[in-house]
Amino acid sequence: MTASAESLAGEPAPRGRVPDFFIVGHAKCGTTALYEMLRGHPEIYMPDVKEPMFFARNPQPAASQASTRSFEQTGRRRETLEQYLSLFAPAKAEQRVGEASTFYLWSPLAPGRIAAMQPQAKIIAILREPASFLHSLHLQAVENHAESEKDLRRALALEDERRQGRSIPPGARWPQALIYTDRVRYVEQLRRYHEAFPPEQVLVLIYDDFKSENEATLRRVLRFLEVDDSASLQVLRANPTVAVRSVSLDTALRTLRAGRGPLAGALKATVRGLTTPRLRRDVLHPLRRRLLYGEPPPPDAELMLELRRRFKGEVVALSEYLERDLVKLWGYEDVD
Repeated sequence: MTASAESLAGEPAPRGRVPDFFIVGHAKCGTTALYEMLRGHPEIYMPDVKEPMFFARNPQPAASQASTRSFEQTGRRRETLEQYLSLFAPAKAEQRVGEASTFYLWSPLAPGRIAAMQPQAKIIAILREPASFLHSLHLQAVENHAESEKDLRRALALEDERRQGRSIPPGARWPQALIYTDRVRYVEQLRRYHEAFPPEQVLVLIYDDFKSENEATLRRVLRFLEVDDSASLQVLRANPTVAVRSVSLDTALRTLRAGRGPLAGALKATVRGLTTPRLRRDVLHPLRRRLLYGEPPPPDAELMLELRRRFKGEVVALSEYLERDLVKLWGYEDVD
């Protein structure tokens, strides 16, 4: 489909290829692995850029404008529809075009915007047991430098302040994303998509299935997208969660890699001059990851139980909504 409707800003939209399908999230639920596997299918085109987030961040959701800093204040650039559509220009006419942006499931505005631009779009959502989801999501936020509080309990305790725009880490480009518990509104999020699209255009996956039956789940997705489900594809595990050993050291090395500042720029140039791309790829980068990242510590059992109690109602409602016993699958029978 070409973008011949009006743009999000109300101006005539440029013509271009609009995605046929969207992986809408959540994060830390296997979306990256699914994106990488689908990219290998000859009948599918997905751009190198994961997380374009176009339909979620242009403009900032109205519900949070008053309580958090805007994208202009945090350095997040806006983009035009033409720039977004250029991501899909290399796709062949016969290919299905897709993109993956995990904020689309969380955004209250993304479903309607996607439907207005591409009413035939197919939507893929992946959901995960709430407590383990928030644990992994927080670790990812620390790794990405969006979160400066390494302790999940303390990060959750900051949510009320952050709703008021306070205690926001300098690296948080999207401060609302640090209101972790807002992500666990699964039924509300799915309803928005079911209101915008017919049920046959929305596929809801469960993270546990994706982990335990990786290839079978992939084939199910291919059938949903109406492409050859027998194609030979590399099966990938879900993106593993890691823990940052030292936030300060990680920040320093990221600054060096980016070459920000005269000293960092000079050091980066020196390293590049003394090494080959292969050496940096095969030796230095893996060494950096081993030094900075490690296996995450086990989650706080008491906190996990508190979160499971808090979200049991959501799990019960989701079980009824999807007509699947997630209470049993996720071990919530004895949570009270």
